Amino acid sequence: MRSVIPDYLSEAVGRVESDASGQLADYIPELAAADPERLGAVFATVDGEVYGAGDVDTEFTIQSISKPFAYALALADRGFDPVLAKVGVEPSGEAFNHISLESDTGRPFNPMINAGAITTHSLAGAEGLTPTERVERVVRGLSAFAGRELRLDEAVCVSEMEHANRNLAIAYMLRGYGILAEDPRAVVEGYTRQCSVLVTARDLAMMAATLANRGVNPLSGERVVGERVVRQVLSVMSTCGMYDAAGDWATQVGIPAKSGVAGGLIGALPGQIGIATFSPRLDAHGNSVRGVSLFERFSSDMGLHVMDVPPAARAIVRSNHVVGDGPNAVRVFELQGGIGFAGAERVVRETVNTAPEEVRVVLDLSRVYAIDDVARRMVLEVVRRLTLDGHEMYLVDPESILPDPDPGDGGRVTVVRDVEHAVMA
Repeated sequence: MRSVIPDYLSEAVGRVESDASGQLADYIPELAAADPERLGAVFATVDGEVYGAGDVDTEFTIQSISKPFAYALALADRGFDPVLAKVGVEPSGEAFNHISLESDTGRPFNPMINAGAITTHSLAGAEGLTPTERVERVVRGLSAFAGRELRLDEAVCVSEMEHANRNLAIAYMLRGYGILAEDPRAVVEGYTRQCSVLVTARDLAMMAATLANRGVNPLSGERVVGERVVRQVLSVMSTCGMYDAAGDWATQVGIPAKSGVAGGLIGALPGQIGIATFSPRLDAHGNSVRGVSLFERFSSDMGLHVMDVPPAARAIVRSNHVVGDGPNAVRVFELQGGIGFAGAERVVRETVNTAPEEVRVVLDLSRVYAIDDVARRMVLEVVRRLTLDGHEMYLVDPESILPDPDPGDGGRVTVVRDVEHAVMA
């Protein structure tokens, strides 16, 4: 059987193909020479499956889509406090190249506008790197996100530097405020090289999927950045990634996203999917016209809006029943699904309301596929408190969802293969 997903993507691409509105980024000569008819879309899942339609292997420069990834590298390399001291996280509500600096500190509002991205580039890598070494670090990091070695388009880099007067002006202002500690021109040249990295829509979808997969590349299995960094980056993408169209995007599409003036557009939906589109004509905000249309369709058709969360918590407790009778009776709480705070609260409520009279109590996790840290702690606290109430606690956990469970002071739990082993204990 042929997968339905490539067919869906082909149909979606076909529906927007006739839209010839928008303009190429003609202020950069090399980008003005792009083929405006190029169009592609790619889905990459968090377990490494890739689906595409259209021009998914056509190379183009990453441009501003590099910003969230360079921000991630800076956070990973320097730590949160040094980066946040130089770059804020507030939406500017202004165009990507606007000089948006805090009036008192000179700090850029966020890392998605040029002022913030130039600063972020200067913070990538360890302190003391030369400009060349910093660019190498950034390209190496972008390659790790993509899962293959990327290279620069030197012609685009030269073309952009010849028209980089505004970015140079921003950089000198940043230097005047003490935000940049290095030669402004060298930083802008490095940032321009960062933006000149060649990618395909397939690459971008995998880079987005790495963010969706908590910083682990789905193909290589390499952890590129930590989970805390990913949360920070996706949060900033949600509020600032689409510049002065960020509010409309957040309400209509609802996928953390970033655009680039070469026509690329990415979205990363945590735990689910990385999406990329490529179409060079841009709207007044600098976002791909057909790319935006595709994302609106994907979000609507597939329920991908980040606020469209299924009501899974009610079904966490699959069964609450007793096995056996008399002194051999065992109370079994059978759980299922992925458990976060809301699901763990259902487990707590179920045990409190049941107030089991049976001495032996089993938490059966054999149908649970994931449990986050807060839910883990809540479940183990349930185990601890039931132990203190005089119960013998058993845990059915064949997939080691709770490895080395420690209920804490006074708590005890025995891990068994299945409910039958708890009954025979």
